[in-house]
Amino acid sequence: MGRILTAYFKAFEQLSDPKTRAVIWASIGWSVAIFVGLFIALVVLLKATTFIAIGPLEMLFDFVTLLGAPVLTWLLFPAVVTAIGALMLDKVVDAVEQRHYPHLAMAPGASLAESIGPAIKFLGVTVGLNLLIVPLFVVVPLWPFIPFIYLALNGYLLSREYFELVALRRLSVADANLMRLRWRTPLFFAGAGFAFMLTVPILNLIAPILATAATVHLFEAWRAKDNLSDKPSPSRGSGDVVVPPVNTPPTQT
Repeated sequence: MGRILTAYFKAFEQLSDPKTRAVIWASIGWSVAIFVGLFIALVVLLKATTFIAIGPLEMLFDFVTLLGAPVLTWLLFPAVVTAIGALMLDKVVDAVEQRHYPHLAMAPGASLAESIGPAIKFLGVTVGLNLLIVPLFVVVPLWPFIPFIYLALNGYLLSREYFELVALRRLSVADANLMRLRWRTPLFFAGAGFAFMLTVPILNLIAPILATAATVHLFEAWRAKDNLSDKPSPSRGSGDVVVPPVNTPPTQT
């Protein structure tokens, strides 16, 4: 837990970095737009769908949907904002690496298939699984457990998504998967923290940046322990020699 808390602390420090500020404003703008758009889309979808043909009951259902739309928005917001935010968070990774890991060579990067494919899959799986939580709200005895179920589910999903966002820039898919499995327990607890931040008003606007920065620190610490070097850069010719960066423990600031 000490390493996770240190990663969180450094992530908050990263907010003062000039290179991160532009991404902060973009993240806030996208987060607000996604939250409002998701809420409006859910209200329109629920009101346009006729579940009960009887007039008075349909009016009652419409009223209930207006109350339930914020709940659905709250449930789906982490998945949507993370999937879309993944397209611009590379800049955060670069800023963290330049500030804390200047010894690293330029990341080979992830291919389009490695980045877009998992993001689409993540969005579909996360939205689907979070929708499965919705029926629990009608079971009153389960209400005290819903926050824990939500954090556990999204802790796993978000930790995996942010880890892949960072790891696939420098590791092959096979190495990234093996590394994620080796460190799955602390990664899960870090992800639960990400999920919690995405439910806190105001904080959730910059939570993707904090989660990305924290994951970079965790990834580099674990990669040094596993002695994993960068994958070959696809931009190099077959005759070029790729010199991997020296894996040294993360700098302490």
